[in-house]
Amino acid sequence: MNEAIVHAVEGFVSTPWVYAALFGIAMLDGFFPVVPSETLVITLGVFAAAEGEPSLVAVIVVAAAGAFAGDHISYAIGRRSGVRIAARLRRGSRAERVYARVGRMLAERGGLVLVAARYIPGGRTAATLTTGATGFPRRSFTRYDAVAVVSWAVYSAGLGYAGGAAFEESPLYGVGLGLALAFMITLAHEGLRALRAR
Repeated sequence: MNEAIVHAVEGFVSTPWVYAALFGIAMLDGFFPVVPSETLVITLGVFAAAEGEPSLVAVIVVAAAGAFAGDHISYAIGRRSGVRIAARLRRGSRAERVYARVGRMLAERGGLVLVAARYIPGGRTAATLTTGATGFPRRSFTRYDAVAVVSWAVYSAGLGYAGGAAFEESPLYGVGLGLALAFMITLAHEGLRALRAR
């Protein structure tokens, strides 16, 4: 079963369609976070190390480009409907608290928030929508978002590549290791943030 899954994935990752799928998922994740794109980027990083395909550099470039496009769509949505978005959030809901907190942080630390939020599934959408809704300058948004998406793509693909290099014979174990590392780093980050907030 393991071999059948690996062969099916190998067949897909060796085609140019993998880059189209990666771009589309990374873009969608920017404004409609149904499937975290990190999973795909980490998986492709594993196969880049274990099988030599797809190209690690191409994975990084395509993931960053898709995320950049998705973030700009989210920014444009926020810019167009900022007041309506805030009005639709249920008072006292988690979404309203996140939206308000991101708005305050943007006023104080703008670019740093955008870069940090890129690493938090769901947080990136809240941050990009809020930057648009609060009228954060587009030029500054573009500059900081470029830093965010490139660093995120390098980080995610690098985690996968490390897992793939460690488990060349069993790429699925490499995927598991890459995802576990990403989860542990996110958990540690959130734990430190919670401690600082106290």
